[in-house]
Amino acid sequence: MTNPVIVVTGASSGIGEAFARLAASKGASVALVARRGDVLKAVAADCGANAFAIVADVTKRNEVDRACAETIARFGHIDVWINNVGQGITRNPSELTDDDIDAVMQVNVKSALYGMQAVLPHFKSRGAGQVINVSSMLGRTPFAVIRSAYCGAKHFLNALTATFRAEVQATHPGIQFSLVSPGVVRTDFGLNAMHGGPDSRSFPMSQSAEEVAAVIWQVVETRSPDVYTRAGAKDQVLGYLVGLTADPE
Repeated sequence: MTNPVIVVTGASSGIGEAFARLAASKGASVALVARRGDVLKAVAADCGANAFAIVADVTKRNEVDRACAETIARFGHIDVWINNVGQGITRNPSELTDDDIDAVMQVNVKSALYGMQAVLPHFKSRGAGQVINVSSMLGRTPFAVIRSAYCGAKHFLNALTATFRAEVQATHPGIQFSLVSPGVVRTDFGLNAMHGGPDSRSFPMSQSAEEVAAVIWQVVETRSPDVYTRAGAKDQVLGYLVGLTADPE
């Protein structure tokens, strides 16, 4: 694609902001979606004339539908929809409450579901399009005990992405559903986790938001179905599964 139209949720900071700036620099038209209007509009202004700020809460289905409609009204169509909204939670599994589970699922799973369902009719009408869901290494290797509910939500998101792909491509092979799984990223993710938590910047082997954004751009270009953002991540996941599982004797 040349000059694609891309919707980015969670675009006011972190990975979303970094990707929006990168995509705009590559000639894409970007619809930036987030709740914090002032910050979002400042990011959009920095991205240039082909950036469009949409203030919306993507944990609410009607606001996601509105963001989709406003993007089409502004740019005429959508090529790529990136579900990037997510929030951590710091709580051991034995301590989780109903409210904890409901909140983490609303942010990390339902927001992506709403985005996929909102844009799908448009993609079907064009016979083409791509959804990119930003997941996490914790959706494959649930190493962080304090991120128990977040790990579960990202596992759910991974399965939802794969089953969406299988369903839609049975009739519309030109529509892709891609998954991108970062590890630790140097953003405010840890500081913004429910119940507090350690700063993500304090962990080793972290990446910048710009490094992750560059991988997401590669996924836009290649339409790969499932990509990690750090070299060696695939072997780490395979090693975890091989060491954990066994066939019956």
